[in-house]
Amino acid sequence: MRTRAVNPIFPTPASLVAVFLYGTLLTIIFSPAYRVMFRWWERDDFNHCYFVPFIVLYLVWEKRQELAALPSRVSWWGALPLVLGLALFWLGELGGEYFTLYISSWFIVVGVLWAHLGWQKLRIIGFPVLFLLTMFPPPNFIYNNLSMNLKLISSRMGVTALQLAGMSAFREGNVIDVGFTQLQVVDACSGLRYLLPLVVLGCLVAHFHRGALWQKILLVVSTIPLSIVTNGLRIASVGILYPIWGAQVAEGFFHDFSGWFIFMCTLWMLLAELWLLRKITGRPAGEGESAAGSASHRSTGIAATSVSESSVRHLPLQPVLALVLLFATAALSHGVEFREKMPIKRPFTSFPQEVGEWRGARQAMEQKFLDELTLSDYVIVNYHNPTDREINFYTAYYESQRKGESIHSPATCLPGSGWVFEESGNTQISLSGSRSMTVNRAFMQKGEVRQLTYYWFPQRGRILTSPWQLKIYAFWDALTRHRTDGALVRIITPVYPNERVDVAEERLQAFTRQIVPVLDGFLPGA
Repeated sequence: MRTRAVNPIFPTPASLVAVFLYGTLLTIIFSPAYRVMFRWWERDDFNHCYFVPFIVLYLVWEKRQELAALPSRVSWWGALPLVLGLALFWLGELGGEYFTLYISSWFIVVGVLWAHLGWQKLRIIGFPVLFLLTMFPPPNFIYNNLSMNLKLISSRMGVTALQLAGMSAFREGNVIDVGFTQLQVVDACSGLRYLLPLVVLGCLVAHFHRGALWQKILLVVSTIPLSIVTNGLRIASVGILYPIWGAQVAEGFFHDFSGWFIFMCTLWMLLAELWLLRKITGRPAGEGESAAGSASHRSTGIAATSVSESSVRHLPLQPVLALVLLFATAALSHGVEFREKMPIKRPFTSFPQEVGEWRGARQAMEQKFLDELTLSDYVIVNYHNPTDREINFYTAYYESQRKGESIHSPATCLPGSGWVFEESGNTQISLSGSRSMTVNRAFMQKGEVRQLTYYWFPQRGRILTSPWQLKIYAFWDALTRHRTDGALVRIITPVYPNERVDVAEERLQAFTRQIVPVLDGFLPGA
């Protein structure tokens, strides 16, 4: 048995060929999803993601000596994350969900690394591999909910800080009334653009901190309250300085500068927390462990020189299977169409403007919204009954749903327009005969205006209410029926001044019972 030299630090020609093949296949499979991700990076909330790939490369380069000291052990265990990643890819591809595609690409990369390098080497670069996850923007509904809740928290903290400073301040939703003016806490003031990069920085600081695990967790978790508190103080500072410098403190250069200043202050607080932890706990716990770890790696590195030459003469089966699976996925995803377009039964241009006692007038949507929604057909009608009560009816139909061309839930869009959902959940509606259906119900408010809304998703014979159901059934029906067509139905009625909510509810229920049979004549069924 012959031995081979210690692993080289720089990649061999064979490893470069493997990187080229995997890179080409992953680019073919994931380039549409990653193009969308890069557009998200252009937003202020996510432009820190541009740095993540470079940080990962540096972190891996930092581990080059340890990696070179260990042999690469081809492993079947890499098949687990690889197969999971491929399953998530088809779930995201057919269900039209980008975040699932991002996560699937991460699992596939982990599987390939595990299959080629083995568990020991994967552990060495475990942190950089995990850190890659921070470059993926979260799903839309999580992002919107997070942003909305952060705005509310920041508004409350800003009002508290103003009152502690002796000022008269009241809050209504995200609007702060300070007497001489009203300050609206918009998306740009939610604090999300500080929270996300600070969490990423907290992860890096925790990684380099040679302390116990609880200290690392504390460093990461503490970035959340730090960013929220400082953002609340920033909002309060606008209210305090407004009487002195006027509206310019809430916009333009001062607004951007105050954001940058607050971010730097928060970073200094994080570093002060790190210094305090070292003072309290004394000698960093990891110093001794590091030496032992290095010794261990050196020992393992010596073992690496004893790898049998016979084990590297033939191309291992695991990487070949991984390449075959990725090639098949690339070919299927680009060569086979799993979704057939299902035309609407009748165009919405013929949708009736008289339904029972209700008389309506069609409304048109602006082109910029049509470009954003990419729907196949739609109808908006404002109906009025003889007592002049109003119901706004809206239905959007999609012949085929796919990535970037799928239904936008009102639970995401309406809060983004400033509506606050005071109550939300499901309600049951009795239809003709013994039929009934469950729909989403929300009571929402914006300023003094109150509204009650029902919405649901007719999907190939089913009435769905959850975004998760939409994704799962879109995936299943694309596979089994080659159909992903579907619709969103939303009806809204105002809750008039001095009107009880249950009266508005009765109006909405009665209208729903009348409009559902009409819709059945337009939307394709099962």
